[in-house]
Amino acid sequence: MSVFQRVLLVLLLLDTVLLATLELFFLPLRVGGTVPLPITVLVAIATTPLLVMLAARLVHPKAAFAPLALWVLTIVVLGLTGPGGDLVLIQDWRGLLLIAGGALPAALTLGGSLAVPGRK
Repeated sequence: MSVFQRVLLVLLLLDTVLLATLELFFLPLRVGGTVPLPITVLVAIATTPLLVMLAARLVHPKAAFAPLALWVLTIVVLGLTGPGGDLVLIQDWRGLLLIAGGALPAALTLGGSLAVPGRK
C-alpha cells in the first residue's frame, strides 16, 4: 500500500468517525418539538456504504471493512459512553433504525467489494 493510499484511508476513516458522531447527535431531531424526524438515518444509509465502496476502490478491497467497523465502533462507544458518561444513543426505534440503516447497507457493499472476481 502506497503512502497516498494510507493517507486516503486515514481521511476516509476520519470522515467515518465524523459522520457517525453527527448522525448520533442529531438522531433526536424533532419537527415542531413533537414529531420525531430521524433524518440522520437517511444520511447513514447513503454515506456508510459510500465510504466502504470508496475504501475498496481507492485503497484496497481488503481495507473496505475498516469504515464499517469504525462506524459501528463509534456508534456503540460514543452512544453508550458519551461525553460526561451520558447515554447518547436513543433507546427506542430510532436507535435501532440508525444501527440497521448504517450497518446493513454497508455490510452488503462490503460483501460486494470482496466478491469481485479476479481480485486477490
